[in-house]
Amino acid sequence: MAGGGFVDSGLSERAKHYEYKITPYFIFACLVAALGGSLFGYDLGISGGVTSMDDFLKEFFPHVYRRKHAHLHETDYCKYDDQILTLFTSSLYYAALVSTFGASYVTRTKGRRASILVGSTSFFTGGLVNAFAKNIFMLILGRIFLGFGIGFGNQAVPLYLSEMAPAKIRGAVNQLFQLTTCLGILIANFINYGTAQIHPWGWRVSVGLATLPATLMFIGGIFLPETPNSLVEQGRLDDGRRILEKVRGTKNVQAEFDDLVDASEQARAIKHPFRNLLKRKNRPQLIIGALCLPAFQQLTGMNSILFYAPVFFQSLGFSSNASLYSSTITNGTLVVASLISMALVDKFGRRAFYIEAGAEMFIEMVAVGITLGIYFGKGSELPKAISVFLVICICLFVLAYGRSWGPLGWLVPSEIFPLETRSAGQSIVVCVNMIFTALIAQCFLVALCHLKFGIFLLFAGMILTMTSCVFFFLPETKQVPIEEIFFLWRNHWFWKRYITEDDIEGFHKDHKDNGKS
Repeated sequence: MAGGGFVDSGLSERAKHYEYKITPYFIFACLVAALGGSLFGYDLGISGGVTSMDDFLKEFFPHVYRRKHAHLHETDYCKYDDQILTLFTSSLYYAALVSTFGASYVTRTKGRRASILVGSTSFFTGGLVNAFAKNIFMLILGRIFLGFGIGFGNQAVPLYLSEMAPAKIRGAVNQLFQLTTCLGILIANFINYGTAQIHPWGWRVSVGLATLPATLMFIGGIFLPETPNSLVEQGRLDDGRRILEKVRGTKNVQAEFDDLVDASEQARAIKHPFRNLLKRKNRPQLIIGALCLPAFQQLTGMNSILFYAPVFFQSLGFSSNASLYSSTITNGTLVVASLISMALVDKFGRRAFYIEAGAEMFIEMVAVGITLGIYFGKGSELPKAISVFLVICICLFVLAYGRSWGPLGWLVPSEIFPLETRSAGQSIVVCVNMIFTALIAQCFLVALCHLKFGIFLLFAGMILTMTSCVFFFLPETKQVPIEEIFFLWRNHWFWKRYITEDDIEGFHKDHKDNGKS
């Protein structure tokens, strides 16, 4: 197969003896950690709704408010084309980009739990500043604090979930992050729908309520156990084994614990994890996991819909309430898609979801682009039938994205890095993700203004390219123990050229030596 499947015989004998049970302790830890996704989701859902509220625009962007209500022909696509307004959205992601490098250090040296606590504190501060903002400077400052919170949360939470989860259900457990992200978006849409009726300060309630998920995450984080991987990495072997036994619900964890110790010894030998990422043997993880997949996740065009769904629907001629209602429907679809992905991703695999959904998304983006090209931009509202068709296309697109590129963009990178480069690798993942998230947030409205319906055809071309890349270069990682991912690259038709015999012998030697000890 072009994609290079996983060969079961490549696994070490030790990995076949892993045991686990689903314990209340394990469920508690994963649910609390997954709250980190709600921070990300709440902001994604809130920002687009707030930027479409008249009260917010009149106070901070009066010229955009006047243009919004002008109903001129040339403003059909360009009502919200204002770079300071989009900076309100994108500044958060620039801040997350900067903070991810500090988050990598904290995550590696102090643990995943410490990053979760720092992230929730910063997010709480940002929500508070935004709620009492008196000028654009305070708005941007609050967004920067929110961005720091997301940078730390997105760094630690996917790692935490992947490391806590048994290999056979790692996909479903990791996607709790995506599920809470989607729930955060959906709840934010309902909140925006309600606060839009509160004049003139309803938008302050929307942004201020960001403090609620941050508070829940911080309180839960106080009682959160550290991952066994992180404890072993810090040299706390007894604590690591105790937590491993507790989350697995069995004393028979020797095989898995030995693998953690092996990986930890290799990790401690790495003094410069970012530099180590550039080594030839780590090239596959760096290119696919840290660069391509997080960039692809944003280049699908999905976040442009999430950021600006209310704005987008208003630009298509929907009224303010109708646009919020339509975006709520699409985000409800996103939650359903996440549940589908959680239920099936460990059965059908990552590659199958990527490829099948990529084909659907391509068709739906082309359909939206062609429909807008024919019917939209004539200075009048779209016919009802065409508007319904567009909403259906967008919902189908969201359903495909929500079970594939959305959750897998966090899942796959979090599981393919070895322990010695895992925190550094995840830092690059978040960094690249935030770069492209910020670019999309900053550029989508101006691109919509100038490219018009062509922006959707551009996204369709990107989706086709990205799906082809996944087909040829991404191996299947389902149910592979996280410390055994090395074998995937060795058996892949393309990436095996980067894994030398010395790398293979060194891997086997480490396992053999530590197994004797």
